Order: sequence, then structure tokens, then C-alpha cells
Amino acid sequence: MRVIESPSPALPLVQGTPHEARTPLMLLAVLVPVLLATLLFTPAGRGNWLLETGPGLIGMAVLAATFRRFPMSRWVYVCVFLHVLVLTYGAYYTYALTPLGNWARDTFHLSRNPYDRLGHFAQGFFPAFVVREVLLRRTPLRPGGWLNFLTGSVCLAISACYELLEWWAALLLDPAGGDAFLGTQGDIWDAQWDMFMCLWGAMVALAFLARAHSRSIERLFERGLA
Repeated sequence: MRVIESPSPALPLVQGTPHEARTPLMLLAVLVPVLLATLLFTPAGRGNWLLETGPGLIGMAVLAATFRRFPMSRWVYVCVFLHVLVLTYGAYYTYALTPLGNWARDTFHLSRNPYDRLGHFAQGFFPAFVVREVLLRRTPLRPGGWLNFLTGSVCLAISACYELLEWWAALLLDPAGGDAFLGTQGDIWDAQWDMFMCLWGAMVALAFLARAHSRSIERLFERGLA
């Protein structure tokens, strides 16, 4: 890995190498068969599968396209891997019909399948590390209040944009497809709940795992300087 000039006074830029690519490639090798199998055999329909997994697939493509110029920490690649698994499970069944969510509903006597709440919690929890790392490495921000505030704000903005996407998709799709994608389950406050859970997920990630993420970034630069 070769160090190149960085606009940040504290963190140099590094370039991806085949050695650094091992972890994301191993995760991708596990993920691709899962994606293909769920796409081919989903009972919810391939259109819904594509809508639900689309953000994760786009994120994977962006990380692959920028790897040589801007490799991320291994922590981020693991987070993206886990997030795509969460999305894929929901896409396979639709969020309102996931067996895991049905089990939680029946076990804890809930009024609805709560898997979409988990999905939106993950929408804030895992991307928070991607946003945090980009801000740390490409801006003068340092760990602390402003970094956490802006990271949470970006995650909340992403969630709000996704709610707009769900609205537009519901208008364009047939009623059955739109309802499956929205997954409101009769809750008139579903969009507000989704954004709240995303923000809560980002806050939990930053409160409890920011230091572990920072250590992973430090190891990335240590390997680059070795």
C-alpha cells in the first residue's frame, strides 16, 4: 500500500493493494452466493428483492469502484457485509413477513412484525461507520461532538431520502408491490418510526463502537506505512 498526499493534516491517503483487498474479497465470496440464491428463489418476487437490496448493492459497487484510491478500514467492510445480510433477509420474505419478525411478534406479544424496525436501526448503525470514516479522513473533523453530530445528521438524511423513495415506489408500483415495499403494516407513523430507528442506530454505533472503529482505521494506516 502506497501513501499519497492528503488534504487532511492528520491522516494521509492510502491506496488499495491486493493484500488489503483480501478481507473485502473474502466477504464478497460469501455474500454473492447468498444474494444469487435469495434472488432466484424469493417468494416475495424479484422486483421487491431488487428494491430492498438495491441500496446495499449500490453501496458495494461504490466501495469496489473507489477501493484503489480510497480503501476503507476492515471494520467498514464487515459492517457493509452484515448490513447487506440484514437487507437480503428482509428482501427475501418482505420485511412484514420475515419468520424472525413473526417469532418476535408472537413471543413478546407485539402488535406487528418488528423486523422492519430492526432493518431501519441497521440503516443507521452500519452506515454510521462509513460516514464517520469518510469525514475523519477527508475533512478536518476529529473525534468528538461535531463529528458525531454530522455523522448522525447524514444518517438521518439518508433515512429521510429512503422514505421518499418508498413513497415514490408505492405510487409507481401496483398496489400489491407498493404495499410489500412499504411494509407499513397499518401504522400511520411508520415513516417517522423508521427515521427515528435509523437515528437511534447511528447514535448507538457512535456511543459504543467509535473507538473500535478508530483502532481499525489506525491499523489501516499502519499497514500502509509498513
